[in-house]
Amino acid sequence: MITPRLLVLQPSTSNPPARLGEWLSAAGATLDLVECGAGTVPATLDEHDGVVCLGGAAGALDDIAHPWLVDVRTILSHAVAKRKPVLAVGLGAQLLAVATGGQVRRGPAGPEVGVLLVAKRDVAGRDPLFADLPWTPDVVQFHRDEIHLLPPGAEHLAASPKYDNQAFRVGQSAYGLQFHVETTTDVVLDLVRDDPELAATARPGALDRERLDEGHRDVEEVWRPFADRFVALVRGELPPAGHLGIDLPLV
Repeated sequence: MITPRLLVLQPSTSNPPARLGEWLSAAGATLDLVECGAGTVPATLDEHDGVVCLGGAAGALDDIAHPWLVDVRTILSHAVAKRKPVLAVGLGAQLLAVATGGQVRRGPAGPEVGVLLVAKRDVAGRDPLFADLPWTPDVVQFHRDEIHLLPPGAEHLAASPKYDNQAFRVGQSAYGLQFHVETTTDVVLDLVRDDPELAATARPGALDRERLDEGHRDVEEVWRPFADRFVALVRGELPPAGHLGIDLPLV
């Protein structure tokens, strides 16, 4: 069996791969973790079969404060051009959107925080990763910014009542998830301590440990199989979207 090698980009020490890293490893992938602020983001993907890009507190265009964002957007664009699978969450999804022609802005409806539901769009029923998800899966939200415009030609896969562009696919196999599936209760509580102003916008009780524990159990039930399917996609065992009868633009 082929062991796929994934480049894992970590924009913030507060947003580790956590459970997503465990799920990907258990599914047979080898993970090469790069802390973007401390390490060098590779210029090519010659040694990697796919990319995972995690979340963080930076804005997708905060290049002055975080100059490495340019390198992250470049490698994400490179991955799409080379048709290498991408799984980008949180800030990672925003970076993927900007890197491929979308737009990100401060969310005019205010933050989304807590364990909440998103709803699949009809087209998601034909997507190799999203087809088997329930129509309203649980996710973890912790963001101020929104993906205002999807990249040209992107498939819109999921929405929430507050912000429409919750999940999308660019090309055959580059996925952006505005929400988080990788967190643990302790990771979320660390985010709460780091950004109490953002956390204060959550519904009362939404960030209690018991509620977060319950929510993360629901998230794992749905999104661990999704991570398995992503590894199968990287390995070549699962056909990408372009092989399911969907006409996709060249990126």
